[in-house]
Amino acid sequence: MRTLVIGYGNPSRRDDGVALHVVNALRAHWGRPPLEPGEDGWDDLGSDRDTLFVQQLAPELAALLPDYDLAIFVDAALPHAPSAVRVESLQANLHLAAVSHHIGPATLLALAATLYGRAPRAFLVSIRGQDFDFGEELSATTRTSVPTAVDHVLQLISGGRRAERPQHQGQHHANGRTHESP
Repeated sequence: MRTLVIGYGNPSRRDDGVALHVVNALRAHWGRPPLEPGEDGWDDLGSDRDTLFVQQLAPELAALLPDYDLAIFVDAALPHAPSAVRVESLQANLHLAAVSHHIGPATLLALAATLYGRAPRAFLVSIRGQDFDFGEELSATTRTSVPTAVDHVLQLISGGRRAERPQHQGQHHANGRTHESP
């Protein structure tokens, strides 16, 4: 089963960059070198388990999705998120924001299905952040959640994890983006 893990956030805003830590932990687990600052993983695409890290989701990512059976999005959540790590099933849902750089994973899935005829099964793994100030280090609390998030991603890939219900319309994540769902 071809899998794409897309981490997104701003690594210069402390916990908002937690997805990069998850992506790099997965890469280490699979015997790949970590993404260095400024690298996104595009050059490594083409295996059964691919990873990307981007600062924000963009419509261009929809073109990649039909080539995969499973897509797992990883992002930071705000401090009031209900749990330290949350896994949610995603459904394609076209919800275009007024500004094109505020796009959520469900919209990417809808674009892939509409433009390319198929979208993969998909999940969102959210890691609760505590500190979104300028800086590159994770807060201690968020750092301790990285292994749990990695375990959830690996369980999703192996088919051993059931996700929570699909996310609600308008759920806010750490970077101010609103993730949409059906």
